[in-house]
Amino acid sequence: MNHPATPGTLAQRMRHTPYQAYSYSYPHKAAYRTLAAPASLAQLWAAQDRSALFAYIHIPFCAMRCGFCNLFAMARPTPEMVERYVAQVVQQMRAIDQVLGERTFARFALGGGTPTFLSPAQLQTLFDGARDILGIDLQTTPAGIEASPETVTPERMAVCRGMGIDRVSLGIQSFAAGEMRALARPQQNEVVRRAIGYIRAAGFPTLNLDLIYGIGGQTVESLLASIDSALAFKPEELYLYPLYVRQHTGLGKIANRKGAASFDPIVLNQEGDSRMQLYQAARDHLRARGYVQVSMRMFRAPHAPSESGPSYCCQNDGMVGLGTGARSYTRDLHYSTDYAVGRADTIGIIDNYLALDADSFTHAHHGFALGPDEQRRRYVIQSLLTDPGLDPAAYTQRFGGDCMQDLPQLHELGALGLLEEGATILRLNDRGYGYADTIGPWLASDQVRQLMADGGTTC
Repeated sequence: MNHPATPGTLAQRMRHTPYQAYSYSYPHKAAYRTLAAPASLAQLWAAQDRSALFAYIHIPFCAMRCGFCNLFAMARPTPEMVERYVAQVVQQMRAIDQVLGERTFARFALGGGTPTFLSPAQLQTLFDGARDILGIDLQTTPAGIEASPETVTPERMAVCRGMGIDRVSLGIQSFAAGEMRALARPQQNEVVRRAIGYIRAAGFPTLNLDLIYGIGGQTVESLLASIDSALAFKPEELYLYPLYVRQHTGLGKIANRKGAASFDPIVLNQEGDSRMQLYQAARDHLRARGYVQVSMRMFRAPHAPSESGPSYCCQNDGMVGLGTGARSYTRDLHYSTDYAVGRADTIGIIDNYLALDADSFTHAHHGFALGPDEQRRRYVIQSLLTDPGLDPAAYTQRFGGDCMQDLPQLHELGALGLLEEGATILRLNDRGYGYADTIGPWLASDQVRQLMADGGTTC
């Protein structure tokens, strides 16, 4: 969490800064710790509803390390390490097949890092394993892959589309060369155009493009120009990410050398934090062009295909993570390997993963146990921050209580004018979405906040 010591009331937090932490999952992995005793995955998953699972494979390799990136990833691994990693993920699949028992997968994705850093043959190996070992019907299960422009080739795209991948998420960040230099992310627009051409030629139904706002030197005009450049490709989805400058990242090291007291774009911009102004301008620009806002970050085009395949709900259903750095979610325990941002620590964790035997994959060693209070908080956070919002009736059906009584701080949302009026579902309005990165951390428990603060590495 960016500001673990921020005052507790929502109003106080909002006055501090709208940008405190991205609550893409709760609890954050910085709250994970070594478990007191290894947990048997067979016993853990036996108590979990396995009728609609999400299988996720993490690929911790990239062609280059972006200056803003604090994900678990390393640049320029040796070919031997990559080959061993793919083989180890397949071995983990075999172990997971044995512990899961009867199951149905409703979603499948490869993330990273950069999954398209792998060769076509290595991608094929993982897809074959997902199909033949885990039993995922890749042709009917919604499936996505993350990519960077310089790693997109016709051969890789042919393998992905042929095996059933239907969504490609491409990290562009900006179409302005100066802004890309400020992000320490060399990239040429011609490479982007060529990559999107390959993706479109392969016939993927959904193309998602990622852009960043809050970059040093960025203006409303330059951000909207990047958005228009992206819209020229008619993406089915577009994500707008606010820039966070974190410790141990390239930009964080730059800020540290400048003697910054905190890691924030204001350190690099010098003219102040303009992220809210940029966000509002970008949001309005996209809406005016027919895009529908799904969360603070996600916008969906009117021509985007409707969701198909088995239903999946992240508030209710489990995730099976494969590969080092991948997290798995059950109702009672979230678990993963350890993670790091610095290259030396990341390599060490990957090496440890490569040395594991098959039996090691049948137990969880590192994670966070969710008691009843944390389960309720997770449900509220995951529901509230995205469309359609938090349904009190669904909450009661799940937990047997009243969300407003279980988490009385939710009353502050209405008092501060952050919710749509008159709705039976607690749904953030325009102002509320703008403060999503304040609301998420505010709803975290004291225990999670303290663990994250003690952990030292946050995002």
